[in-house]
Amino acid sequence: MRPLWVIGDIHGAYDKLRAILLRAGLIDFDGSWTAGDAHVVFLGDYVDRGPNGVGVIRLIRSLEVQAQEVGGQVTALLGNHEVMFLAALVFRHSDPQDRYGYREYWLENGGQVRDADLLEPSDLAWLCGRPAMATSHDWLLVHADSLMYLKLGSSVEGVNAAVLDLMTNPDPDDWGAFLNAFTDRFAFVLGAGDEKARQMLSTFGGQRIAHGHTPVYVLLDEHLHGPTVGAGAPIPYAGRLCVAMDSGMAYREDAGFIARLNRHGIAEVVTFPSGGDFY
Repeated sequence: MRPLWVIGDIHGAYDKLRAILLRAGLIDFDGSWTAGDAHVVFLGDYVDRGPNGVGVIRLIRSLEVQAQEVGGQVTALLGNHEVMFLAALVFRHSDPQDRYGYREYWLENGGQVRDADLLEPSDLAWLCGRPAMATSHDWLLVHADSLMYLKLGSSVEGVNAAVLDLMTNPDPDDWGAFLNAFTDRFAFVLGAGDEKARQMLSTFGGQRIAHGHTPVYVLLDEHLHGPTVGAGAPIPYAGRLCVAMDSGMAYREDAGFIARLNRHGIAEVVTFPSGGDFY
């Protein structure tokens, strides 16, 4: 079975992303794919907060093409910050006074004007085409620790089709509702979280859920009562049905990790800047 690597929210931390992928042996110093037939999954939130979201997008797009050429695969999911970013861009001509408030909302949540200035039409089209969910190696892969996916469809394919329709047929009211739903978090730690995780898995498939969206140190601090200093690894929880993968790399100088997952759970973690640790 080919390796499955998963990385959470990057938020414009382009240099960190390159360093982590290099440490994991997935790219070389030139940023070229060296992962063979591996499947690398990015869980969304490529932009905002950090300084170079466009650089992150273009690196992932390049790796997507390179991986396919040698039998590998790159899957890049849609995050809520992509929807914020796109809303600010898509509606700027029809709503130049920002009556819908999408540009203000994006800027208040870490939007980087430089990213908007540098984004090219092909980047915009690529972002609009991102899937919302994927499955691999018995893992259900999503951006958010939220049940909102259940309201979008009853299969991975159905949810992705619904989101693609939404993203390619922009209606301001529909986008507003989607953005509001996409802010939800903590679904699998609040009140029978393991039962909610099982509901997601029974609907969409897989044995475990890997998600980003909620930084591991926030999850530890607010709900799991673990240490918030040095939380440099994915966090299994909800009876080990879920793994939180948002390292908070744009928020903390020493934060950042990628994990290799298999059918048994977390197989390997490569961190920034300390290198790889094995479970």
